[in-house]
Amino acid sequence: MKIAPDWLSNQNAQRVCAMLTDAGHQAWFVGGCVRNALIGAAASDLDLTTDARPDTVTKLSKAAGFKVIPTGIDHGTVTVVVDGNPFEITTFRRDVDTDGRHATVAFADTADEDARRRDFTMNALYAAPDGTLHDPLGGIADALAGHVRFIGDAGLRIQEDYLRILRFFRFFAWYGDPAMGIDVDGLAACAGNLDGIDGLSAERIGQEMRKLLSAPNPAPAVASMAASGALLRVLPGAGPNALTVLIHLEEIARIEPDFSRRLAALGGDPTRLRLTNAETQRHDILRDMDIGAGEAGYRFGAQIAIDRALVLAASLSQPLRDADVAAARYGAGQILPVKAADFMPGLQGPALGTALKQAEARWIASGFTLTRNDLLA
Repeated sequence: MKIAPDWLSNQNAQRVCAMLTDAGHQAWFVGGCVRNALIGAAASDLDLTTDARPDTVTKLSKAAGFKVIPTGIDHGTVTVVVDGNPFEITTFRRDVDTDGRHATVAFADTADEDARRRDFTMNALYAAPDGTLHDPLGGIADALAGHVRFIGDAGLRIQEDYLRILRFFRFFAWYGDPAMGIDVDGLAACAGNLDGIDGLSAERIGQEMRKLLSAPNPAPAVASMAASGALLRVLPGAGPNALTVLIHLEEIARIEPDFSRRLAALGGDPTRLRLTNAETQRHDILRDMDIGAGEAGYRFGAQIAIDRALVLAASLSQPLRDADVAAARYGAGQILPVKAADFMPGLQGPALGTALKQAEARWIASGFTLTRNDLLA
């Protein structure tokens, strides 16, 4: 079986492959780019694997005039840059020892050995430079069926790296078939290894949750995540129900997925996700329903105000009200008609600040209708 994605005809990619094969080594495209080509999805990057050791890859690349960056040399990975295009090339590997977060690896000589150390069958797919597929573990059938399945014993794969619990749900969100349902052996293995999540860094957890919640429809995956107990481990107090409604409302309103909006719909404490300051601020705004849509539009802009309205509607299992959308957009276009200078020199310091805030509150309460003269009267 062959694939023929656009990236396979990339001249620079073929130059890298030829650099290896002309020297008698294997060159295989591997992982996500191959999986996505098989299912008709775009590829974000091109990864290659080979039997050549890193020092050999480095030597051959320099001889070909390519730039070499030792991005993961200890694990067998170098990045080869050709005309500005980066290609990660990793030597075939096998795990020697794992501790649930990191693996000690040894180099291997075949793609089959390399495949057995990967996480899911659909990620253990290899394509030769001419597009011929090599599928040592049945990944083609799983990818086409939307069956996210661990390689070998699911529990052992998870214990090698507990982040694979979150990757399991993330991959189901992106590549799984909800009609088929989530893999029951994988789900049981995740539920049986939840304590391993506690040893993961907040950065790794946050990265996985961002990717999961950015899927077109992560609701089935998050529901399974909740059923396994994993959701509460990473987001204490969260629940999946409002997210399901939110996805439906997003589809009706034709609004693009947004990580922060969906995280707010889940609720719970996001501390374990290590949000950025901007994400934390946005999350707090989306969870605070003490002000109306018009005031939210005025203070934070139309998009955030509409997102707040979506989160509120989802939490109440109600439709998004057209009136809230209109109020958000109207409020976003309003400018307070008075300034601090209008109260000076009669007022100074804290009294000036209080007067300005009171005027703003009256103006907002009026539906932004009070004029400058009204507020100064």
